[in-house]
Amino acid sequence: MSIFEIIVIGLGLSMDCFAVSLSFGTSRMLTWRDIFKMAVYFGIFQGFMTFLGWLIGNGIQSLIASVDHWIAFGILAFIGIRMIAESFRVEKEKKAVDIRKTMVLLSLSLATSIDAFMTGISFGFIRVNIWIAIIVITLITFFISVLGGKIGEKSTFIPARRAELIGGIVLFIIGLKILMDHLGIL
Repeated sequence: MSIFEIIVIGLGLSMDCFAVSLSFGTSRMLTWRDIFKMAVYFGIFQGFMTFLGWLIGNGIQSLIASVDHWIAFGILAFIGIRMIAESFRVEKEKKAVDIRKTMVLLSLSLATSIDAFMTGISFGFIRVNIWIAIIVITLITFFISVLGGKIGEKSTFIPARRAELIGGIVLFIIGLKILMDHLGIL
């Protein structure tokens, strides 16, 4: 997997974090310290969950080598489609949640990194330098989260759903590319 593909996957995975930081930034209650803390948590969780998923995927890779590309495609397509569907879901009620609380931040970090875990599993089935992938995904998520918090602070007209929609489309396309590469179509 090329560095460009890893960057694109990192951007796709970070869209959940971007959406969360964007929506919390609109509260205009966050300081630079709060935004930095949020970005650190999101970045570390994305990187760690990718690694954890890779450990599992790499461990079972030899058992399923003949269908690994289908599994990688299925996982990334599932995540992408789920993100796309979530972007169209209408929230009936917004609950006031204070992201500055550590437990809230931990639970949001875990929730937004489930996709990274699943992507890490798919990395265990394909040729990828996991250390580069972890560093890239962590850093991209960090910077995207900071950007989301600051953009949210400056404006309230950018729908967080759009970020999730784009992230879902990107992950689906990457999954499709992996499948097409392994089938010899590309």
